[in-house]
Amino acid sequence: MRVFLAALLSVCLLHPAMAMVRIKDVASLQGVRDNQLVGYGLVIGLKGSGDSLRNSPFTEQSLQSMLDSLGVNVRGARLRTRNVAAVVVTAELPPFAGKGSRIDISVSSLGDATSLAGGMLVATPLLGADGQVYAVGQGPVAVSGFSEQGLAESLTQGIPTSGRVPNGALVERDVGAELRQIPNLVLELNNPDFRTAVRIADAINRYSLERYGVHTARERDLRTVDLTPPLDVSKTRYIAEIEAIRIRPDQIARVVIDERTGTVVIGADVQISTVAITHGNLTVRITEAPEVSQPGPFSENGQTVVVPRTYVDAQEAGGQLAVVGGTDLPTLVRGLNRIGLRPTGIIAILQAIKTAGALQADLVVQ
Repeated sequence: MRVFLAALLSVCLLHPAMAMVRIKDVASLQGVRDNQLVGYGLVIGLKGSGDSLRNSPFTEQSLQSMLDSLGVNVRGARLRTRNVAAVVVTAELPPFAGKGSRIDISVSSLGDATSLAGGMLVATPLLGADGQVYAVGQGPVAVSGFSEQGLAESLTQGIPTSGRVPNGALVERDVGAELRQIPNLVLELNNPDFRTAVRIADAINRYSLERYGVHTARERDLRTVDLTPPLDVSKTRYIAEIEAIRIRPDQIARVVIDERTGTVVIGADVQISTVAITHGNLTVRITEAPEVSQPGPFSENGQTVVVPRTYVDAQEAGGQLAVVGGTDLPTLVRGLNRIGLRPTGIIAILQAIKTAGALQADLVVQ
């Protein structure tokens, strides 16, 4: 794995053109976004892994209401089924979605069901933030995890109480926004940066000057770039053309550390001033080996007692002094690898270097 990462880093450094990305990958059109939908429904057809109606009264109420709407009167009856589960259904409504289009939905158990595998989601209205129904979801639930149990042992893999219904929701209401209704076209950067915004504007102007003979972009701030499409070109065609333009985005020098998993991500522009580092690991091993002491033969008042025996051993490894410092990422990585540390040691060293003021980057600890 380490050899693969080193090879990948060498390829990226030898071919700077690989760092060029499309504008559509670093920015999006302001006002064109997804809308979140949510609904409450029932999953039926489970093999005894649904909600227990005694512990989930809302499931029983929902089942009774559904049966009432279908002409089946079960009011006052004590339902005992275990093949029904109450779920919360969520979805992302893409921009410019029209009536009749389909979207994916996610299903998550709300009660004490143990698995949704093999279940069927009954028609569930999906509401937006304004309380209006924008889609209706229905279909078989695809679950990647499973849960099986016997009398003395159980086996669970993944999350069997959550699943998805691909293309399971049918859009019933238009969002109401159209591209031609947007008065001003504005590109919004995913990672705001002054230099990236200027590079986007310059790249668009070079293209539009060659293509249309006019400048069509102007940077507003670190987050947005104003666009003015030519009068004889549709907004759809203009945006499609400029999204394919490639630029080299700039980024803040940053080191991200996840102490829970031991993950360290170092940005390409991170620099460390020359410092001398030593890092040693002290291991203390304590072993308990109690011994039993018995009285001598024919002893009248003797008693058998347990005598404690404790062995303490201390070992210290490492402790080598190394000089780390470099003007680019490969030099920094070689310096850290020369010490031969584990991820936890690298995390401790980076935090100490930041405290010493030698880490010329933002340190983000998650």
